[in-house]
Amino acid sequence: MSSTAKALKLLSYFSATRPEIGLSQLCRIASRDKATTYRHLQALETVGFIEQNPLTKHYRLGPAVLQLAQVREATVPRKEAAKAVLLALADATGETAHVTVLSGTTVYGLCECESPHHGARAVIDIDTFPLHATASGLSSLAFGDPSLLDVALENLESFTAHTPAKKSDLLALIENTRDTGFGCAERSFESEIQGIAAPIFDHTGHLAGAVAVASVASRHTAELESTIKSELIIAAREITRNWGGTIPVQIEAAWAKSDTSPNALEPTQ
Repeated sequence: MSSTAKALKLLSYFSATRPEIGLSQLCRIASRDKATTYRHLQALETVGFIEQNPLTKHYRLGPAVLQLAQVREATVPRKEAAKAVLLALADATGETAHVTVLSGTTVYGLCECESPHHGARAVIDIDTFPLHATASGLSSLAFGDPSLLDVALENLESFTAHTPAKKSDLLALIENTRDTGFGCAERSFESEIQGIAAPIFDHTGHLAGAVAVASVASRHTAELESTIKSELIIAAREITRNWGGTIPVQIEAAWAKSDTSPNALEPTQ
């Protein structure tokens, strides 16, 4: 990894739950020495990507990041194009709907919508989604760049007793995702949550991310799963269209085989 890449990688450690990070803490998180980390922070501070809180002396994201985010959203308005779809998806399934985007080798959360139908519901409180342990991650592994598998195998962290811990287990989940067109994470990231995801594509023709539904495991039934998959097909097609893409023929075929509802039957454009 180049020095520039290492410096920019430090930005990924900031989040809504960790908006400020001290130098020593950042060294521990990034597993880097203090001199190198400080040098990278100085470079990022010079161009406005980070800044120091004058009171705490901790680092936080700088104004240049906000400017880039605004340009990104103005030129590639993915969040706005997904919000209305998520609202309909959450209402139709009665569960929490969310969209992730794949950037490089990382799956990032873009936006989410909780259904008001239940008091107990899944809460999306993470910024990045493990490739091996989440439905969105499995969709990325199945339909994204093959190199993602190596990244996933290097980070087989066990979150629950159901998290795939071996290469063979993960490969079986990926194969099932390709066969059905849906990534399914059965209590593999959180013990009380079932996740199902469908891939979404953009104007480049490549995988752009996933749209998913996270449901409380105790009320997850075969009937609910069928409803979720049917509604995910609608949502994935709509978001893909909004992002200028087209669902690949092989995924449409997989949906047609795994879902018998009318939503699965859409002629190839």
